[in-house]
Amino acid sequence: MSRDLSAGQARRIVLAAQGFADAPPAVADGRRLRRTIRRLGAIQIDSVNVVVRTHYLPAFSRLGPYRRELLEAEAWGSKRSLFEYWGHEASLLPVELQPLFRWRMERARAGETWSGLARFGRERRDYIDAVLGRIEREGPLTGGDFADGTRRSGWWNWSNGKRALEWLFWAGLITTRTRRGFERVYDLTERVLPRAVIDAPTPTEAEAQRLLLKVASRAMGVATESDLRDYFRMPLGETRNRVRELVEAGELLPVGVEGWRQGAYLDPGARAPRRIAATALLSPFDNLIWARDRTQRLFGARVRLEIYTPAEKREHGYYVLPFLLGDRIAARVDLKADRKEKVLVVQAAHLEPGAEAGETAAALAGELRAMAGWLGLDETRVMVRGDLSAVLLEALEFRSPQARSKIR
Repeated sequence: MSRDLSAGQARRIVLAAQGFADAPPAVADGRRLRRTIRRLGAIQIDSVNVVVRTHYLPAFSRLGPYRRELLEAEAWGSKRSLFEYWGHEASLLPVELQPLFRWRMERARAGETWSGLARFGRERRDYIDAVLGRIEREGPLTGGDFADGTRRSGWWNWSNGKRALEWLFWAGLITTRTRRGFERVYDLTERVLPRAVIDAPTPTEAEAQRLLLKVASRAMGVATESDLRDYFRMPLGETRNRVRELVEAGELLPVGVEGWRQGAYLDPGARAPRRIAATALLSPFDNLIWARDRTQRLFGARVRLEIYTPAEKREHGYYVLPFLLGDRIAARVDLKADRKEKVLVVQAAHLEPGAEAGETAAALAGELRAMAGWLGLDETRVMVRGDLSAVLLEALEFRSPQARSKIR
């Protein structure tokens, strides 16, 4: 039997599922970091480094300042708990989920991937096998080790070597052993992942898809079918079948949500707090705001990535982080880390409709100081752009005349 949720109840359930109902720990250690990432199920990777690369930010948003070396050890260390694969987009995923993506890897080997890569796999399989053989013989290698001078338009001007590596990565035959800067260093999957993961049985496609949808449901709390499908980019028809099976098994509970046109599904274990006391700067690639339509349903905010928008058409700025205050998005700040000058620059600050400027600015100032210290920056500097910038500057100067902060 379906039940109904108010818009506020649904929003608080989602925030609790995403880790925003918990008070940040006094010390964010490796255990808390692993727990946070397992709760989310995936963290998106992106190369943009205007503030800090996005995969570092979700943990900061939920745990506060933590040592970024902890994430690097979990992702690329000798005792890793994470691996890289195409989860939502390019993602860091808990290693125990690797068997649940083998169906996707097998389909990639069969040519079910994006068209250009599938065609390359059909036409150049001997070459791909030779690249795999070289990694097997020589050990970890980068795309630069296979640069052959061939370039084509599109495909980000990839060489054939890079195309072969990407095909092998999609197919699950190689994975990222480590990164040099942002460049992947590839090795055989069986030499990178823990033995227990490699030896784990491969579930059927249907079982793997059901389990991935359960991970997505736990991470979102309440979600429509399209929300569930998008979390790990699942096939449309198969998602519909798997959701029906999970409902029949009592592992998803149908609900209606005030203001949502589509029916939704509640995770049976979801928490429903009466109040959320979060203060968090959100990466533009944060799990909470991955999908524009879902973000608008939850918060009434039209959040979009403006990096690829011409400067004169940007509404809020280049690299804009929404600011979560309580259970609402209260502001947006366009941030840049000036590492040479050791300054966190607030290039613009905008208040969201309905938010109170003084309260928002005071809370935001605290988060900006914490972020600046976490990034090893000495000063937070506000440029007078946007309707919140002047009040934010006052809030920063009131708390600290130099607007300085240092991580402990």
